[in-house]
This record gives sequence, structure tokens and C-alpha cells, in this order.
Amino acid sequence: MPIFNFSALGRRFPALQSRDFLIFWLGQFISLIGTWMQSTTLPYLAYRLSGRPFDLGLIGFASTIPALFLAIPAGVFVERLDKRKIVIFMQTCMMLLAFLLAYLTLSGRILMWHIWVIAFGLGVLNAMEITARQAMLIELVGRQALPNAIALQSTIFNAARVLGPSLVAPFLIFIKGGGEGWAFFANGVSFLFVIVGLFFVRTRPVVQSEEKKPQGFWKELLEGLAYIARTPSIGLLILMATVVGFFGFPLVQQIPVVARDILAQAGDTEAAVAARNSLLYTFQGVGALIAALSLSIFNPSHKGRLLTAGQLALIFGILSISIVRHAPLAYSLLLIIGWGMVTQMATMNTLLQLMVDDKLRGRVFSVYLWALQGIAPFGSLTIGSMAQNWGLPRAALVSGLICLVFIGGLHLARPAIRQTVA
Repeated sequence: MPIFNFSALGRRFPALQSRDFLIFWLGQFISLIGTWMQSTTLPYLAYRLSGRPFDLGLIGFASTIPALFLAIPAGVFVERLDKRKIVIFMQTCMMLLAFLLAYLTLSGRILMWHIWVIAFGLGVLNAMEITARQAMLIELVGRQALPNAIALQSTIFNAARVLGPSLVAPFLIFIKGGGEGWAFFANGVSFLFVIVGLFFVRTRPVVQSEEKKPQGFWKELLEGLAYIARTPSIGLLILMATVVGFFGFPLVQQIPVVARDILAQAGDTEAAVAARNSLLYTFQGVGALIAALSLSIFNPSHKGRLLTAGQLALIFGILSISIVRHAPLAYSLLLIIGWGMVTQMATMNTLLQLMVDDKLRGRVFSVYLWALQGIAPFGSLTIGSMAQNWGLPRAALVSGLICLVFIGGLHLARPAIRQTVA
């Protein structure tokens, strides 16, 4: 029985009519707020400890390198196992790492190598959890409501991207000497909401068991890769994800450099730097939230054009970072970058999930995740090294131009992608 009986609301948000999706969605929202608190605080702590932009790149490298080796195999394993149980296990492990990070920070024992190791551990867990969670959505809501479920997932992810950094500011400004640790502890507690909620959720596999007889790991993996190779539109989306995963998204890891160095003012205090840092993340989150809400409410059919708009916004924002020197302009640019990132990621996610055969969804999505995150560690090191040696403005200019040339070239090579309707 639908948990909502309001027909208008049901037509606008069909995924929320699923009791199981609603429970998972609400629990994950609280957990994501904690995750963004930690994601904002960790690079701030690292840059405070070392003062080196390259170390921010190393954190990005450690957190994404596992996807290079695990993302594609994860797609095969996820299709063989209970996705709900995989998500519960991975979320529990992430909670324990958050508590460990809180303990090390509050006890004053935290060192840079601790941060790298914990970031690596979170990367290992995320490589499996993201694939399982995305493949689980259709089992919660069905194919018809899947685009709305993806958009609603993106909405809470980006609402948390606004709330998380905003909630971090009081921790960093008012709690002297232990603010970072308590922010990590709050993240650990937030995981309990999604973990407990998943115990009350029921999933309904869309592929019957007789259709899922294991054929052997390598045969199933090659079947997924062959499907991508003979489907040009899917291959093009994955190639676009590779470009922005290497040259675009790692620039966001350098936000603490923008806050502390590029926007530096005479007489800056640590509290002023922390406030700027939180505001930059918050404005990025506001842009992302606007994109997610627009997609969930309106669900535009011309997704190819929407994808192009998102890519242009991201590239424009990255290029503009090379000349920004004033805080209000920087906040506006982070808002545009946030909108562009979410618009293109949510659109690519929706297109892939709707285009792909149910039996191959886990495998194809894992390749997409590999393209987006698997090569990202090398992007993090490259951007971190460029920012360290050339300065962040020049690194942003070079990265933006590379994205413009490659993404523009892919659109010229296959202009039909802009006309995609789903």
C-alpha cells in the first residue's frame, strides 16, 4: 500500500510512493549530512597540518585509487549477492572508520599518514557500496519510477552538501582544539540512521533467479565490456565521465587552497579561514541542490541538452577559478560548478540506468564508476602537483582548457548525444 495517498504528490514524486525507498531515502539523508561534514573537515584538517596543496591531491588519490581496481569487479559480485546486505555491511565499516578518525583527532594523535590510510579504506568501501546502492534503486521503486528515484537521491545528496559544510563551521570556529574530531564523531553517529533503516527495507529483484545463473567471473565481466563496446552512446557517456573525472572533479579538492591562499586577506585568523572554507563548500552545495531539485521536480525529457549544459557550466566555473581573487565571485563560481557537476552526473546516471539491460546494469554501472573514479586518483595527483608547482590559478586554467577541448571534441564527433530523449 502506498505510504502517500496524495495523487498530485504521487505523480510528481512517484518514487516516494514506495515505503521501502522512503525509509532508505530518509535514513540516507541524515547519513549524508554527516558524510559531508567529514568530507569538508578532512581536507581542511590536512591542509592545516601540512600546508601543502599536493597533500590534498594525495588524499584524493588515496580515496579513489581503490576504484581503479575494484569498481569493475564490484559490478560482477554485486549482481550475485543481496545488494541490501552489501550496503549495510559497507555502511557499518564506514561508520567504524569515522569513529576511528574522531578518536585519533580528539586524542591529538592524528598524523597525515592516518588520514591517507583512512581515506584509502573509505575508497575501498565506496567502490563496492556505490555500485550496490545504485543497482539497488530499481529493486526499491521499479523501472517506471527509477528516474525520479535517481533525482531524489541526487537531491538529498546535494541538500546534505549544503547542510554538512554549514554545520561544520560551528565545530571549527567555536570548539577550540577539537572541532574537527567532533565533526568526525557526528558523522559516525549519522551512519546509524541509514543502517537501522535498511533492516526494515525489502528489495524486489527485477531479474529472476533462473536468469542469473553464474557463468564465471571473467565471462560475465567480458560480457559487460562487450555490451558497452557495441553500444556507442553508452561508451561515449563513459568516456565523458573519464575526462571530467581526471581533469574536472579533482579541482574541487583544492577548495582549502582557495580559502586559505587565493582569498587571503590581511589579518586573517584561523576562524576567518574556516568560515571561508565552509562557505565555499556551502555555495558549491547550493548550486548542486538547485540542480538536483530541478531534476526531481521537472524531470526534463531532453537529457542530452541538459548534459551539455551541465558540462559547459562546470568547464566555465573551472576556467574562471584561474582569475578569481574576491570572495563573492568565488562563491558564485562554486555555485555554478556545483550546478554543473550534479546536472551532468545525475543525467549520465539516469541515461545509463535507462539504456542498459537489467541483467547488465551492475556491470555497466561499475565501468561508469571506474571511469569517473578509477582514474581520478591520477587526476588528483596531477592537479595537486600542478597546484603545488604552478599555483592553483594556472592549474585551473590548464584543466579547464583540456576539458573544453576533449568534451567539445566528443560532442562534435557524435552530435546526436545532445538530442537524446529519455
